[in-house]
Amino acid sequence: MSIHQSVFALTAIAMVAACAATRPALPPAPTTIVEDSTVALVTPTGTLYGTLELPARAFPVPVALIIAGSGPTDRNGNSRILPGANNSLRMVARGLAERGIASLRYDKRGIAASAASMVKEEDLRFDNYVSDASAWIRQLRADPRFSTVTVIGHSEGSLIGMLATRETGADGFVSLEGAGRNIKDVLIEQLSAQLQPPMVQTARDIIAKVDAGEKPDSVPPILFALFRPTVQPYLRSWFRYTPSEEIARLEVPSLVVQGTTDFQTSMLDAKVLADGHPRVRLLTIEGMNHVLKNAPPGRIEQASTYSDPTLPVVPKLIEETAAFIKALKKR
Repeated sequence: MSIHQSVFALTAIAMVAACAATRPALPPAPTTIVEDSTVALVTPTGTLYGTLELPARAFPVPVALIIAGSGPTDRNGNSRILPGANNSLRMVARGLAERGIASLRYDKRGIAASAASMVKEEDLRFDNYVSDASAWIRQLRADPRFSTVTVIGHSEGSLIGMLATRETGADGFVSLEGAGRNIKDVLIEQLSAQLQPPMVQTARDIIAKVDAGEKPDSVPPILFALFRPTVQPYLRSWFRYTPSEEIARLEVPSLVVQGTTDFQTSMLDAKVLADGHPRVRLLTIEGMNHVLKNAPPGRIEQASTYSDPTLPVVPKLIEETAAFIKALKKR
């Protein structure tokens, strides 16, 4: 070894020792099977709150950000407009923790513990939710307890997650029962299953005007909750994004999960997403519905699963998602 090589080696050893001395030590692993705590994210309009679940494993461990679906759905997957709780997203988080994967799930702005962070409804845009998710990802990325960061988006949270994943460079993405088509098409499909053709045509006309930035002449009472004037700017901002196009822009491994008895999104949506990019894998789970539970195909027959906290999520969902996350490499 030459003197230059010796000096280089000694310098390298000194630098490693110095870094080791200044790098903060990782905290000890949780002593219980799962340890959860409340975490916060400060935004310009208020603070968002979530639950961080840590597995009883030595750090660093993989972590997943779990994004809830549309409407007043909280961090656990429960909606205040439905009786009871299904706790689907809480069960996903617990299942991942039992397999050595940490997770953070949060109440979106305006929902549950994050209610005070809501801006005026007429000022809310889809991109606000994307910005919030991106900020959570950056917070997780900066935490030395975590290795890879995976984004898991359920329902509307799927599209939010896609956009946030691309914006922040997360390591992987999972879509749970997410739409593949533009929400305009999904809304018409859902309304067609519940309303008479003339009212569906009225909805089409309203959507077209909102999408064009125009104000509809009027909104019938039966459609008012969906298309009320103060929510129209939000819908217009949502209409800008087509999930199948957005997932094609991702540069990370992605998993699309779809249950066969989901009546809110369909296998068509899943296939459209999976065809969007060669790095997207499609996982079909027989008999799983929109809230990730085993359920019969009928809308009425499976209604009780939306409010039954004793019914577990489908085990295959947890096993396959955990395997996908563990196989990821940090970017």
